[in-house]
Amino acid sequence: MTTAQDATASTETEAPAHGVTLTDQAAAKAKALLDQEGRDDMHLRIAVQPGGCAGLRYQLFFDERTLDGDLVRDFGGLKVAVDRMSAPYVQDAVIDFVDTIEKQGFTIENPNATGSCACGDSFH
Repeated sequence: MTTAQDATASTETEAPAHGVTLTDQAAAKAKALLDQEGRDDMHLRIAVQPGGCAGLRYQLFFDERTLDGDLVRDFGGLKVAVDRMSAPYVQDAVIDFVDTIEKQGFTIENPNATGSCACGDSFH
């Protein structure tokens, strides 16, 4: 039997959520990659780092670390983490997985990117 107090306690321990969305295709591909490696202890992390020709660039990678202040959302069993400093830059961004003749890989569509450059992974 769950009491109201139990429900409150579990809500307080959950990390706050971020505004990044992962499409079903991207979540399925990321989960498949982790399953291939036999890693159920890792999550997908998106971060924004200084650099690139337009000032900032994305980093999208599997991570086993949990950073203080991480914002986390779950997409069908795959956790996606964003550090507190990167969160404002990727608010409302959508991560997708594309598999076409021209291109294969994860893509990030970010409405906050005010400019980009030819390298494709930088913005300001």
